[in-house]
Amino acid sequence: MNDKTAPIAAAPDIVRVEEAGLNALQTQRQLFYDGWLLRLSPGTAKRARSVNAHFGSSLPLAEKIAYCEAVYARHALPMLFRMTPMSRPPELDRELADRGYEMFDETLVQTVVLERPPEIPDPADDVIVEAPETDAFVDAVDALRRSTPEQREAHRERLINSPLEKRYALVRAGDRVVCTAQIVVEESLVGVFDVITAPDARGRGHATLACAWLLSWAWQHGANAAYLQVKAENAPAIAAYRKFGFATAYTYHYRGRPGEYEQPSDAQAPTSAGVRGSAQRVSEHG
Repeated sequence: MNDKTAPIAAAPDIVRVEEAGLNALQTQRQLFYDGWLLRLSPGTAKRARSVNAHFGSSLPLAEKIAYCEAVYARHALPMLFRMTPMSRPPELDRELADRGYEMFDETLVQTVVLERPPEIPDPADDVIVEAPETDAFVDAVDALRRSTPEQREAHRERLINSPLEKRYALVRAGDRVVCTAQIVVEESLVGVFDVITAPDARGRGHATLACAWLLSWAWQHGANAAYLQVKAENAPAIAAYRKFGFATAYTYHYRGRPGEYEQPSDAQAPTSAGVRGSAQRVSEHG
């Protein structure tokens, strides 16, 4: 339980937040190559199907890029690189740009110190929040995303393979699920993911309710800081998260080859993230 008399925690270090984000999304379809983490999950989350160049690098850069391109081609996945302030070597982003890789999906990683649990808004009379098991949560998320069976199974595989504590939320209005969200807790740091609202249920505070409900639970169980990811172009979502106290700690973006990096499902599913009911999807973002 959280000690209400404890001193206020400091904002989490960005390296720690980045590591927590990598830990929160687990897949068995990955390998290390000279300090780079190559993730090969065929789901919608680009963080699970891209190169994360997070650790030290010693081999020639051209050799490493060629190796990655061969691996992703063999698995029939677009060649994506996820670029953060921690990416190594520092010249990787420029090298990829020189090779014609385009920058896309600039994303803000935002954090907040949880000095107290957020206030949970009163739901409408026909609205309830449930804490489902993994399979029910995956079914609800992927129904809202209109995921393919392969993407659904990849999503489920990532969740069941995570060793971290998780809690899910489904918001029901009447007899149907209108919003989903989940948190992943690692020590005192909690990440918010999979915030999705049905298109015809946006603007009614369902995602605010789900996020407040989950963050309150996390605070009660010892979390003192939270993080999330939101696309830089999504001004309504950024404004909504600001009400919780979230502020940008760092940014990342992707690089991919022209005409290759966006899967058809990315265009069909809601791709922006928000807390109140504008289009919502926090984790993919990447």
